Amino acid sequence: MPAHVFVAEVIAIFGPTASGKTAVAEALAERIAAEIVAADSMQVYRGLTILTNQSPAHLVGIWPLGHEASVGEYQELAHAAIDEILAAGRTPVVVGGTGLYLRAAVADLQLPPAPEPGARRRWEELYDTEGAKQAHALLAELDPEAAAAVHPNDRRRVVRGLGLAGRQRERDRLWAEETRYATLVFGLDVPKEELERRIAERAHAMFRAGVRQEVERALAGSISGTARHAHGLADIAENPDDEAAIEALVARTKRYAAYQRKWMRRIPGLVSLPANRPPGEIADAILEVARARQRLPAGRAG
Repeated sequence: MPAHVFVAEVIAIFGPTASGKTAVAEALAERIAAEIVAADSMQVYRGLTILTNQSPAHLVGIWPLGHEASVGEYQELAHAAIDEILAAGRTPVVVGGTGLYLRAAVADLQLPPAPEPGARRRWEELYDTEGAKQAHALLAELDPEAAAAVHPNDRRRVVRGLGLAGRQRERDRLWAEETRYATLVFGLDVPKEELERRIAERAHAMFRAGVRQEVERALAGSISGTARHAHGLADIAENPDDEAAIEALVARTKRYAAYQRKWMRRIPGLVSLPANRPPGEIADAILEVARARQRLPAGRAG
């Protein structure tokens, strides 16, 4: 293909929760012909709009809470959405804080095989022998994202997480695979103090918006084991007092954000951008980098 022919490419935006990913993506869509594709393991569910901070995008609210979502199933839909956007001559902007889902959206992900027979028993023995704290620390080392979503005393989920993270060599190789299209990945870097302030502010805003009622409705109906992992669901359900629930939610979200920042450092070729500024300025910075690399046409969308 001649070098002067413009080939539509993909922009990916990763960052910890409350870093402003969605606002930046929306600002991008105001500046170029683009459509947003969500790469979030919990935003795929309907019925948790407030808790999972949903905004209009491809692959948001696509499944009922009773559905057992999987990254493989998500990948098929993400690839179809990206192909459709590109075919229309527009730029897909893949946005997410779930690292595995982001990678699944932009690459032909070959997921690791199922655990070997007996593997779960070995992890159970480790948990019982070494103790909850040590087992959870190992999970945090192998799979930070999974560890952020589970309490050390939750034996079943820690053991399950270790069973999956035990194949970390295969998981690490996922980031070495080629993307389906030339993709620029941007990471939003917010200072720790500012990020924690935003997390607390968001938690209070969720309760003002009615997140407790949303969670109660969700738990009163059919809800899958996967959907039960949504951050904050257990914190709200287990704490009838709003202030106690907010405190638990904020603490969990801070831990998760710390793990997301670690995951972000593992992404090869990621362009880190200071994100303690208005979304429009960050969007302009993304476009400046993209155009410098001749991956986007000049000018605004009509």
